[in-house]
Parts: sequence; C-alpha cells; structure tokens
Amino acid sequence: MSSPRVNTQRSSRRPEERLLDDVDLDLVAALQLAPRTPVNALAEILDSSPSTIARRLSRLRTERLLRVGGRLDWPLITTENPRQVWIKCEPGRSQEVARRILELADEVQTLLVTTGSADIYCSVYPLLGTDIFDLLTNRLPGIPGIVSTESHLVLRAHTMGQTWRLHRLDQAQTDRLREHAVQVSQERRASLEELSELERRTLELMVANGRIPAADIARELGVSRSTAYRTSQTLLECGALQPRVEIEPALLGFPLNALMSLTVLPQAIPCLLETLAGHPSARYVSMVAGSSSVIHYGVFRDEEDLARFITTDLGAFPEVTTVNTCVGVRVLRRHWTAREGVRLGERADGFLSPLRVPPTPPLTASPTG
Repeated sequence: MSSPRVNTQRSSRRPEERLLDDVDLDLVAALQLAPRTPVNALAEILDSSPSTIARRLSRLRTERLLRVGGRLDWPLITTENPRQVWIKCEPGRSQEVARRILELADEVQTLLVTTGSADIYCSVYPLLGTDIFDLLTNRLPGIPGIVSTESHLVLRAHTMGQTWRLHRLDQAQTDRLREHAVQVSQERRASLEELSELERRTLELMVANGRIPAADIARELGVSRSTAYRTSQTLLECGALQPRVEIEPALLGFPLNALMSLTVLPQAIPCLLETLAGHPSARYVSMVAGSSSVIHYGVFRDEEDLARFITTDLGAFPEVTTVNTCVGVRVLRRHWTAREGVRLGERADGFLSPLRVPPTPPLTASPTG
C-alpha cells in the first residue's frame, strides 16, 4: 500500500537535491527516526522491496551521501559541558583560519565559516585529556589570522543534531518505525572506567557503523554472536551510544544554515527552549552563559523561510529582546565528520578511534606484615 507523504521538494530544485529521488528521501526519513531498523522492516514500512532498499542504502553509503554512525554519551568522552565559540578573523583569512583550527583541535565537533558578526562558528567539546582553559585562551586565539574569540558555556543542550529530521512519512509509518528505535532503559554509565574492555572495543565499531550487526562485531572481536549481541544491546540501552544519521541538510532541500544568538528575559528561557526545540528547523538549541541566553542553530529552505522564522516564530516571543544572526556559507565539519559540499569526508581521529581511554594506574604490591 502506498502511503501519502509530505511534499518536501520545490519545483525549482538545487543541483544537490537531484541526487536523491522519492525512494531515497523516504529511506533517509525512516533512518532518521530509527537508524538500526533492519532492511526487511524498512522495505515493508516504505512499501518497497528488500533488494531495492539494500541497493539504495549501499549507493548512498558508497557515494558518501549518507552514513549511519554513533554519538557517544557526553560523560564518556568529555570532562565538562561544551562551548560554542565565535571567531573574528583578519580580512580574507577565514578559510585559512578554519582549516588551521581543524588541524589543531580534535575538540572541534562542528565548524562553519559564517557571515555576520563572526567569521567562524565552532562547537568545542572538552574531550578527555583536554585542557579547555588552554584551548580557549591560548591554542585557538594563537592561530595566525584570528582577531578575537568569544566562547559561550553550554548550560543546557535542549536539541541535538541527530534529532533533526525530514518530515515526509505518514503517522502509521512513523509509529511502526518507532518500534525499532533504540530505547534507553538502563542506568547510564558515568565514565569510560565503568565499561569493560569488550564494551569499549564494541563502542569503537558502533561509532564507525551505527547499523553494524552482531555477527560482524563477533567476527571483528573474536567473540560469540550472542555475546556481541548482548554487549551491543547493553551499550544502546544504557545510552552509551546513540545511532546517528549523517547527511547534509542541503541534500534534503535545506541549504541555508543560520545561527541565532538570542538575548531573552530570564523567566522566558524555559518556554522558549521548548518552543524552539519543536521547530522543524532546529538542529541545536541550547541555553548558554555568555553575551546571549539562547543559541538556535537551524537549517532553512531559503531566505524567505529564515525571514518567517525570525519575524513570526521568534516574533511571537516579546521576551526575546535581541536577535543576532550569522549565516553559514560553508560547513567544514559536523559531528567530527568533514563535509565536502553534500558529501561526507573523513571522521576526525584521535578520540573516537581509538577512544581516548584514561590510562590505567600501575598495579602496586599490597603491603604485607
């Protein structure tokens, strides 16, 4: 049975949008809801054949248009909350500075070259072993070409990038897909020390491939399939890893990246966060400590779409007193993965593969006598 879908395409489509047809877009929308859904279930829900779904998924991966990876839980890889950093550069040096930042700092999770009050935006995660004070006050500002930096401490991250999705499936399809979504039902792990060596090695594999089956984990690690399955399920159910679809929004018809720093009356912040988190543009919504109160990172179809958001959606909140908008002109990294236009590049090394595991203290002899 074919299902009605929300039309997400315009009559005049950008070249990058033509890389995907309706079957591809349905598949992307389904994976965003439940990244580990088996191929047979995807085919049934999307009214297609398993061979078609498998072939489309393989093409998207091979052409570097889509990748299902894994997002590690913050306490496992960071020592404190992230920072959102705005950088001003000397004229004509933004691209050079951006490349240098990516060479210097694995801690930079996302980086965009922007226009507006800042030339570069990046999100910085204090990874295990990072001296965040040195990074923010010496390493980053010391890069030639940087004029100034301003960092905001993230107090609450209300919406994360992996929750943004393409709305084109009907409610019945959505409900069926949610049956395959990962549910966190166990107590979260507070640090890497709480994970066994098998769990750590399994995490490495699942970060690289969020759809990896237990049979492949078993072969890679030399354990039984049942052990591999139990281990991977435990990691998913305790929230140590959340499967994440990597795909550029421009490929789905949302080429305009906008970062809005909002000054908000304190009592209105919770309501605004809830409202923005539910907006279809929202990729990252956070409450921050800095010159602004709330940061909304959204993706939009075009300038008119962004204008409506500012005047209508934000305009509905009189408590928002200032809106400072920077527009992304080039995305160089999202979630530690390089971007080459709409195609996915290499993932940053050094903390994901292998994981930055704190050194184990040497064993000491027990006192005797």
